[in-house]
Amino acid sequence: MSVSRYRASKLMKSMGLVSCQLAKHKYRKATQEYLDIPNSLDRQFAVTAPDNVWVGDVTYVWAGSRWMYLAVVMDLFARKPIGWAMSLSPDSQLTGKALSMAFESRGKPKEVMFHSDQGSHYTSKSYQQLLESYGSF
Repeated sequence: MSVSRYRASKLMKSMGLVSCQLAKHKYRKATQEYLDIPNSLDRQFAVTAPDNVWVGDVTYVWAGSRWMYLAVVMDLFARKPIGWAMSLSPDSQLTGKALSMAFESRGKPKEVMFHSDQGSHYTSKSYQQLLESYGSF
């Protein structure tokens, strides 16, 4: 016997059953200023020394009752995380904390290229100023 999702829903409701399926994640619209950043790395992922190229990304994880955002900075040479941060909001503060952790943990290196997607948390004016304050990113 086949049952449509609507019939299944009615049957579950009549028996007092509730689905335990996780709520879907929805991205929020950016409210920050957006800057177009050139792609200097140009898919050249073969790096010959540590602290030459760092990459960053943000993802979301289910944390019990809500979504949390995780920002990670990785040294492309070692392919290991060197900085990370978690927050309830995917914003420039989150990515800035991850970058600051990486910068401090690696002894404040100079002339490191930082590569990320064109997300608003990486292209915002405040994040670009943070990169500049660390020198030649």
